[in-house]
Amino acid sequence: METVWLIISIIASALSIGVALYLFFWVKRQPEGTDRAKEVASWIREGSRTYLKRLYLTLTIVALILAFVIAIVFSFDLSGMSIRQVKVVPINGLVMALSFIFGAVCSAIAGYLGMSIAVEANVRTATAANDSINKAFRLSFYAGSVMGLAMVGLAVMGMSIIYIITHDAEFIMGFSFGASTLALLAKAGGGIFTKTADIAADLVGKVEVGIPEDDPRNPAVVADNVGDNVGDVAGMGADIFDSYVAAVVAVMTLGAASSSLGSTYVVVPLIICTLGIFASLIGIQFVRVGKDGKPGTALNLGTIITALIFSGMVVVFVLFSKVNLSIIWATLTGLITGVIIGFTSDYFTSDERKPVIKTAEVSGSGAAINIITGFSYGLVSIVPSVIGIAVATLLSYYLSQLSGFSGIYGIGISAVGMLSISGMIVSADAYGPIVDNARGIAEMAGMDHHVIETTDVLDAAGNTAKAITKGFSISAAALTVLALFAAYAEVVTASGKEISMSLRDPIVVAGVFLGAMTPPLFSALTMLSVTENAFKMIEEIRRQFRERPGILAGTEKPDYDTCVDLAAQGSLSSLVWPAFLAVGLPLIIGFLLGPNALGGFLGGSIFTGVIFGLFMANAGGLWDNAKKFIEAGNYGGPGSEAHKAGVVGDTVGDPFKDTAGPSLNTLITVMSLVASLFAPVIAAFHLF
Repeated sequence: METVWLIISIIASALSIGVALYLFFWVKRQPEGTDRAKEVASWIREGSRTYLKRLYLTLTIVALILAFVIAIVFSFDLSGMSIRQVKVVPINGLVMALSFIFGAVCSAIAGYLGMSIAVEANVRTATAANDSINKAFRLSFYAGSVMGLAMVGLAVMGMSIIYIITHDAEFIMGFSFGASTLALLAKAGGGIFTKTADIAADLVGKVEVGIPEDDPRNPAVVADNVGDNVGDVAGMGADIFDSYVAAVVAVMTLGAASSSLGSTYVVVPLIICTLGIFASLIGIQFVRVGKDGKPGTALNLGTIITALIFSGMVVVFVLFSKVNLSIIWATLTGLITGVIIGFTSDYFTSDERKPVIKTAEVSGSGAAINIITGFSYGLVSIVPSVIGIAVATLLSYYLSQLSGFSGIYGIGISAVGMLSISGMIVSADAYGPIVDNARGIAEMAGMDHHVIETTDVLDAAGNTAKAITKGFSISAAALTVLALFAAYAEVVTASGKEISMSLRDPIVVAGVFLGAMTPPLFSALTMLSVTENAFKMIEEIRRQFRERPGILAGTEKPDYDTCVDLAAQGSLSSLVWPAFLAVGLPLIIGFLLGPNALGGFLGGSIFTGVIFGLFMANAGGLWDNAKKFIEAGNYGGPGSEAHKAGVVGDTVGDPFKDTAGPSLNTLITVMSLVASLFAPVIAAFHLF
């Protein structure tokens, strides 16, 4: 039975990748437009590819070093818990290292494929917007679907192949660790790059000089559009890939570790993901802009239809395969919670809702009131999501227990259910930066005003879609890490070490505080990198305007390449400390303070990571759309005092929503995977 489903999973994933490739070439067949539009698009395309090559070269070196360490560590069988009983099994280390590299490669391919189509689709979307919003929306969404379908296809295929070969869930954890490590650095690096350019371009271009957004006279405008691709497409694709794989791995590990569960339950999460692929393939066919011309409505409808199709498939699977009914309850609990959390993010970030409109309204009183209002709504936005996570945790746990099943396994399945329709969710997310780039190209290429207005409508929906995806992935990460937390305890126990994480134990409390400290520190480091790099770019933009007055006069072309290089160098050099926090700090805590303290560390990081991630993603999206709402002619429109305050608020929110916030779910996932992978070694050799 398990073998049949694994084969079906491989077929489904191959189909998903095949449809992604078909859409890739369909998009490339669409007209690019004028020579000027092609020229502008080529600047963005070349800058994106150059940066991604440099990033992946750096990550290749990191991956090879980590793979070497993993190969050595996992060549030793520590099950005897005594130095004399340690056995050397080189094949285990080699397979784990190869799994790690395979995970990193699959994540990189998904990100690169998504970025490759994004830099082809942006100019074609701008050209299509000259005809109609329907045509532009269809093209940009199908381009986003390349990322969504490729990501889930590569993830399920990779995990299925490894399990068929090894029949051991531990090696899939190595696959997940590879994907997570690359995702963390790709997302953090891309986020630093994109916000460095975005902030510099806005503060000098809009606030100091008073030129429009995406004006070709701004030297940072190409770097800004490059950043949308390397951060919001390639980086976010790797990020969701990581959450998706980690959720499956956590449940497979729990299934394999529990003697009361049969082997079928090891592959159940893969089966659920397979059904999610089929549902997403069907659901994307229903995403159409209606007569009202509202892209946001179309994206939301596609998500709802996909969720309904998937729910029906899960019910049929459980009833006909005779697995425990708790699988239905846990999966649907996670799915429904995910959709509710997503639409909660929509409420707090949509330009048709009170929080955005109110923030725009008070902006006439200055930037301080704009920031305080947006900050406050961002804090309020945490409440429904956290309640949703708590409800999903309790329902999935107790409904599973009432069905005579493992409650912890139910929580893991709930996380898988939440992420199961990632094919559709990521398609909507990748649509966002594509239409953002299309708007920039329309401005820089001097297209008609109605094209810019059309792309503005598409872009506003894209900002909301990104906020929904971030809320979705952060919430799923919370449930995933809870399952990984349980898996960590199982691995430590299997190593012969009793684990106790009582808050009456001071060493556990110390671990909790250290863990709670880490996500805020990580956020600070990444955002300080943004401000430091943005400061350098602001000085470069001012220098060009000062020394070459022909730029603002429109008679001289700015030096775009220097700004792209500044953003690239700054982002890559800023990754050392974030990488240490994710990989090095859990190992230090574990080896110095022991498994109990490391368990407390993981718990503390989960709580603050989820809170900070949700707050920053929602607040940043709210500030962005409040600015766009003013730019649409409300409360004084462009150039007004409200607009200047809105630009400042958006600038504060940029590193919130695109750098630190969406990286936190990957951070807590990586730390949990490091703890689970190295748990046997920590249990054997810790100091206290």
